[in-house]
Order: sequence, then C-alpha cells, then structure tokens
Amino acid sequence: MKVIVSVINDLSTDQRVNRVCSTLHSMGYKVLLVGRKQKQSLALAPRRYYTHRMSLFFERGPLFYLTFQFRLLGYLLFHKTDLLVANDLDTLLPNYIVSRIKGVPLIYDTHEIFCEVPELQSSPFRKGVWKTLERFLFPRMTQVITVNESIAEIYSKEYGLPVTVIRNVPMSVFANKSAPSSTRKELGLPEDKKIILLQGAGINMDRGAEEALRAMEFIHGAILLIIGSGDVIPLLKKMMDELKLTEKVKFIPRVPFNELAQYTRLADIGLTLDKDTNINYRFSLPNKLFDYIHAGIPVLASDLIEVRKIVEQNGVGILLPDHNPKTIAGILNHFLFDENQMKMWKENTKLAAGNLCWEKEELILIGVYKKFLHPSGKGRKQGM
Repeated sequence: MKVIVSVINDLSTDQRVNRVCSTLHSMGYKVLLVGRKQKQSLALAPRRYYTHRMSLFFERGPLFYLTFQFRLLGYLLFHKTDLLVANDLDTLLPNYIVSRIKGVPLIYDTHEIFCEVPELQSSPFRKGVWKTLERFLFPRMTQVITVNESIAEIYSKEYGLPVTVIRNVPMSVFANKSAPSSTRKELGLPEDKKIILLQGAGINMDRGAEEALRAMEFIHGAILLIIGSGDVIPLLKKMMDELKLTEKVKFIPRVPFNELAQYTRLADIGLTLDKDTNINYRFSLPNKLFDYIHAGIPVLASDLIEVRKIVEQNGVGILLPDHNPKTIAGILNHFLFDENQMKMWKENTKLAAGNLCWEKEELILIGVYKKFLHPSGKGRKQGM
C-alpha cells in the first residue's frame, strides 16, 4: 500500500508531517514524502520512509507558487499511489486533480486557517485567489484533519463538514529524554545566567519577537536565545545592535530537530508570544508550546484561546496580559528567580508531557486512515 504525502516546505523541520509519515510506515505502508529543496535547506537525517525534494528556480512569490503547483501535479501524476495526503491549502489543488484522475482517496491535513495568515492580509488579490480555491476544494473533501478544536469548529461551520482534530504534539520519548543530552558549555551557552528561549521555523511579524528582544533592556541575569528562521530575524539583529544588547541576545540559525531539542532542554523558560492580530494567530496552537513542555521548561505565553487551555489546564507557566516589553520584562524578572514557582511548573510539565504526546494522538490518526482502506489493503475510490 503506497501513500504519497505532499508539503510545500523543505521537510527538514516539519515534525508534524514527519510523525504522520512515521506512523503510516509503522502501519505497514510504503510512504513517500514530497516537498521542495531550497538553497538554504538543511540536509535531511535518515528517515524510515522515502523522501523527495524538488528543486525550483523560484523560491518565493507568485511564480514560486505557480511553479510548485505544476511540478507537484506532474510528480503525482507519474508516480503510482493508493492514497494521497495534502498538507495545507498550497498543496491541495494538485492532489485533488490527481485523486480525481486516478480515483484514489485524498486526505486533507490543514495546519492553520490558511487564508488568514498575516502574509496574505496586505494583498486582497492574493487572499482572494486562495480563498476562491479553498471554497471550491474544501466542500469536495471527504476527510479533513486539523490541529485544534477552534480551527476545526471554524472550518466545520463555514463548509458544513466534520473535521477531525489531531494535535501537533511530540513523541513521549522527547519528554523522557532518551536522546543524549549536551551541556551548556558544549553548546556555547552561559552557565551563570538564566536562558529565555524563543524558537521556531516561522519567527515572523506579529509573533512577539520584537517585544521580547526589547524586554531584554530591562532584564538582568539572563540572555534571550533565539533559534530558528523567519522574516523578522534581520530586523531583530538590527534592533540588537541599535539597543546594544549583543551581550544579552544570542541568535542560532535553524537546526535539525534533534539538535534543537538539546538547546530547548537547557533553557529556563520558553516564549510563545503570538499576537491576537488576525484570526489565524488568535486560534493557533504553536508547536513550540508542546516542545517546551516536553523539554521540561515552563512557558510564558500569549493569552490565546487554545494556548490558554494548555497552559491553565496543565499549570505549566503564565499567560502574558499584554505585549509591552516592560510587562514581559517584569514577569520574567520575577518568575525566573522564583525557585519554588519554577520548580512547580517544571514538575507539572512532566505530567503534561505524558498526556500531550503523539502516542495518544496517533490513535486518532490510525483510525482516520483505516477508514480509507479495504481489508485487502487496497485503497478505495473516493466518493466526490
């Protein structure tokens, strides 16, 4: 039984898709994950399933998206499969066309409210194109998956379809720290200061990074460690120089997930500071929140609906009332050095990690994929 899974990213840091593919492989499927390769792409570590990355002449903008659609369409047409999985709206059209031509099932896994991402809000035309595509394709899906209840409810109300929730949580082995651990000295981190961590593959506008950096003007005995990539990284580095914070802020470019985990475990507190500036962020449930919990570190988080549920129900940190840099600094100056409170939050992360783990979420995923298979192991045609 062969499954082709499509993403638009370069595969190197997408842990959700990696977990899905690994689960399918464990179920006995032959899995092929298709994405793209960029000039700055990291090398892929060995995986249990097959991967293919397409190199494109354009790496961003309308021509990139157009080229990607045609390249993915051609690739899917000329490769045999029994099941297709499209991740997010930017891979859905080629998958839909091929599913109709070949008569194979299609599963749509949407990780966010795609048409409400900040990058589209400044361009009504581009947003309109994607929304028109979504309105055409979404009602034709027979199985849709997403990452939290709020997003599932929004899509269900708009399109009248049931949406299955599979949260983007890590494997429990991350919480158990089965992988080798590095020391601060080995990673070039200070041993005499608290470490405030902001990590992510999409450190972009409206995600609180600028305010976190400015807060370091008022924080003592700590450094801000920023690991990852995103549109605001150049601005953040400029701000660091202008504010003379080079001794308080450290940047590390995007690294493979296993290496990132080494840094995460050594931090004292993790930041997830998305702002409620658009619908997509308002109902988001950032991956980094679960990575922090599984690494055993408390969190300082924006007061967003889905984030609040996790933080309050599990007692793993504190919610931010506003994004004023002085507010951020005040909270961090107090709690970073409150040993009793930090100890309690860290103990709670251990309990939370045992419940918020992929081993539990994948049971739902397995149930979804079994519905699309005949007992003989052959894929059945999708009714549309």
